[in-house]
Amino acid sequence: MDLITKERDRLLQRTARGYGLSFTVVAVVCMLLPGAVSSTALIVSLPLFAVIGVSQFRMGVSRSPVWIALSLVAGLGILVATTTVGHHPSPAGFAALVELTAASLAAFALVLTSSAPRIAALVLSFLVIGSALLLLTRSEQAPLRTAGVYVLGWVLPALIAIWISAGVPQVAKRINSIGRAHRAERQASELEAQRRQGARLLHDTVLATLTLLAHSGVGVTPEALRQQAGDDARLLRQLRMGGSPTPLADGVGAETSPVLVVAEPVLGTTLESVKQRFGRMGLEVSWHGTGQVLLPSHTLDAFLLALAECLENVRRHSGVTQAHVTITDDASTVRALVTDAGVGFNIEDIDEAKLGFTESVVARLRDVGGNARLFSAPGSGTTVVLEVPRGEASP
Repeated sequence: MDLITKERDRLLQRTARGYGLSFTVVAVVCMLLPGAVSSTALIVSLPLFAVIGVSQFRMGVSRSPVWIALSLVAGLGILVATTTVGHHPSPAGFAALVELTAASLAAFALVLTSSAPRIAALVLSFLVIGSALLLLTRSEQAPLRTAGVYVLGWVLPALIAIWISAGVPQVAKRINSIGRAHRAERQASELEAQRRQGARLLHDTVLATLTLLAHSGVGVTPEALRQQAGDDARLLRQLRMGGSPTPLADGVGAETSPVLVVAEPVLGTTLESVKQRFGRMGLEVSWHGTGQVLLPSHTLDAFLLALAECLENVRRHSGVTQAHVTITDDASTVRALVTDAGVGFNIEDIDEAKLGFTESVVARLRDVGGNARLFSAPGSGTTVVLEVPRGEASP
């Protein structure tokens, strides 16, 4: 029995318990009214009502047919005692019998529709209780009217049980389909994130090298160009073998993570590789501000890769060979200001489809909870502010 079937049966059992106990209490109250039944019949009936109550309570947690059988036998005993012992039941006593047989005992229909043997037991119980009720109360009310109330009382919970039994599997299927759709969407999002990360990495490395080659390596020594091309070759080899490149501190993919002493990382030492990289390419970078800060490894990678892309933009587009980087930090944020005195540009002219600033800087920092701001104007140079949260570095 699968989980859905168990949950369905548990729901039906609890519904039957609440349904049956409610009408059992109503039947007892009606029977306790003065003159409803004879005193002897009441003395006999009350223990039997207790048996029904206990059985219905146990029915809410057990599928054993013993509790159903006990309730039906106790119900027949109450029906016989109140109609044959002492005087005939008054209208209140007759109402108690109808509540008992057409509602309290009919609650078992909720748990007798899940299999063929239980349906057979339901039909047998319906016929036995109904026949006894019509036979013993024929002098109290027209049998046809009593039969109508009795049939309605048993059909209603049976229909509820059938509706729940048919509806729960459909709901389960809907839930499963929603779960599958959610997993597919999550996988698509993860693939898209990987694609974007790969595009950023290729843009920051291979495409930058190809641009240098397209311009015949102007301003870059052959040795620096060979080293850069070698780094890119390692990245492409790793991607071809299905690896997940981990960005180095200098913005180049590699097979191992960068060496970083997280307990007491010296940011100046980590940034030195970035400085050397752009020094080889003819861009002189002057560093200012703090030289030591704590950052989680994934945040540090994003921060340095975005910083490297900003310096690459300075090298390629500013028209100058010098840039200034100022590192500051406070209790919650690490900031880097990348400034050049180059030609500048109109910020509104930035093409949002380009990977350079939109993806390699802004989107990369936002992925780790940071942000980037750009200030520039034609002839006035450019300043980029990079911000990332400090977080908690983990060893």
